[in-house]
Amino acid sequence: MDLLQLKNIAIKAALSAGKVIQKYMNDDVLVKKKNAGTSYASQVVTQVDIACEKAILSHILPTCDQFDLALLSEESEDDGSRFEKDFFWCIDPMDGTLPFINKQPGFSVSIALVAKDGTPYIGVVFNPSANSLYYAVKGKGVFKNGSPWEIKHINNHLTYVTDRKLKDTPRSAEIERLLNETVEKLSLNGVKEIAGSGAVLNAIHVLENGPACMLKLPKKESGGGSIWDFAATACIYKELGLPATNFEGERLDLNKKNDTFMNHEGISYTNLVRS
Repeated sequence: MDLLQLKNIAIKAALSAGKVIQKYMNDDVLVKKKNAGTSYASQVVTQVDIACEKAILSHILPTCDQFDLALLSEESEDDGSRFEKDFFWCIDPMDGTLPFINKQPGFSVSIALVAKDGTPYIGVVFNPSANSLYYAVKGKGVFKNGSPWEIKHINNHLTYVTDRKLKDTPRSAEIERLLNETVEKLSLNGVKEIAGSGAVLNAIHVLENGPACMLKLPKKESGGGSIWDFAATACIYKELGLPATNFEGERLDLNKKNDTFMNHEGISYTNLVRS
């Protein structure tokens, strides 16, 4: 299987969806609700999400036949083929629908190629607001806008990146304690917060605002993001030598059985090692 060829196809697909988003990102769009997690952000969907998926699949579906790949996409029913094929495409046509409908930055396109055992082999992310493209292939490094991407710490504080503000987050005191422990351990000057983006761009914000972290505690309720929220960025982190794990520091379950939600294990993305 030619991973570089598939990476190039994934990039074309992501840019194609990005053009759809850019066409509508300043318009008022009709918002519908779908069966998803317990949060409002996970339940909203627009015709733009659907149009993005259509644009992506026009590039991706031919590869499913050519390379015998399965498919998992947020706006399509999970047919279980990801448990049968050796690899599957994992697609979030537009992550961050909530900031999109509020006309705020924080939405993106995410495409990953994941092995049946949950190992991400390709990760592509496009940020339509900034026109920024990030991609990685297993063993081939990470690129931003076509150039090798080197992560530099730019702050003397810890950046906490989150979809909702800490004060509005369940178990906020527990998270605040963990953040303060990290500040003390690394001799940093307190915590500053970046809030409001979808999970995909939050992971990118962690990389661009180091030292930084993104945390989601395990919970019983359905939600906590889905496989497609983390697969592409997990590939990028792995190639950068940075941890993208569950809350306990163990490998992410990127081919979870029963459903796609990650609430059972939580999330920990960190960029703490000084470069």
